[in-house]
Amino acid sequence: MKRKHYLKLFVYQRPKTEIEKDFNTETLALAEYVRAQRQIDLQNCRFDFISESKMQSNFIEFFEEEAKKRKGCYNWTMAVRYFKAFVGEKISFTELSETLAEEYTDFLLSSPAIGRANRKIKKNTAVAYFGRFKLALKAAFKKRFLPIDLGAIVESIKPQETHRPFLFMEELQRMATAHCDNVIVKKAGLFSAMTGFRYSDVHTLLWREIQGFPGNYYILYKQEKTESAEYYPVSDQTIELLGSFGDPEAKVFEGLRYDHTVTELKKWLVNAGISKHFTFHGFRHTFATLQIAAGTSIYTVSKLLGHKSIKTTEIYVKIVDALKKEASEKIKLDFFNISQIAVNTVITQNSKPEQTMMICNPEQNKDTIRQQ
Repeated sequence: MKRKHYLKLFVYQRPKTEIEKDFNTETLALAEYVRAQRQIDLQNCRFDFISESKMQSNFIEFFEEEAKKRKGCYNWTMAVRYFKAFVGEKISFTELSETLAEEYTDFLLSSPAIGRANRKIKKNTAVAYFGRFKLALKAAFKKRFLPIDLGAIVESIKPQETHRPFLFMEELQRMATAHCDNVIVKKAGLFSAMTGFRYSDVHTLLWREIQGFPGNYYILYKQEKTESAEYYPVSDQTIELLGSFGDPEAKVFEGLRYDHTVTELKKWLVNAGISKHFTFHGFRHTFATLQIAAGTSIYTVSKLLGHKSIKTTEIYVKIVDALKKEASEKIKLDFFNISQIAVNTVITQNSKPEQTMMICNPEQNKDTIRQQ
């Protein structure tokens, strides 16, 4: 089957001047070049080759397009900015390699943070940005811009195990009843604590993704971080928190902005009488920790959090185990005093007063004891 592709190039039907003849010659040459290039592209697809024109195109533009699909996700936006700070405004797909990725890893871990010349970004922040870079590489491979799956080959930055702040149930209840100036931030925070959703997933959630009926509500969505499709059951109370449904294509938390969230959360914590360091992501930690503490299976919690590996979820088991150990140390008894009281009681019942005194005072002279 033959297909026509219109290039929107035109020539003079009857050229009269040299200029018109030259114009026709150059236009026909351009058309022939495009035709030849298209023929090569078709053959490359047929024989599973990568188009040279694709490989010579700008990866930065591709990376930016991938970030736009995430609808302003902060980590994607910053991932693009840091990669541009590393390579500049342009780099072709042919220049991407394992060596370049390793150099980019070193750049993220050692270079000053954007906007903060005297500080480096935290290691786990570098993990997040490099993870987006790898996702962009995998997307490039799927779309035939790269001949190999570089995103799968490149080694990830190992995350640093850190303290994961969370709220106890009593603290979460105080947050629920405390005043927050920004209602959207409060709803989003409590929603995250009740579902374990990341900020990126809360921010992009649409009304049409919430489906079901009382007693059987669920959310069908794609995780921003893992890009995996998820079926997520939610409680009726969670749906009540959201209020009346809006336009299917509208965001559930319309107007939610990360910079505002940071500021409002600090004030909200103060209003709730909570002084610990706590970020929005802490609501996700709260969900996981409270679920594990309540006896929910680690495998169930892992699925609800969308973890690809159970090892990621095990950190919350460690947190709960540490809390149990701490709780076991709460009740302290003075066993020495208890034993002494018991001895004194027995001696008082079965011995003379003088004997009791001597037993209670073992350092007393032994000759005195024999005299008795």
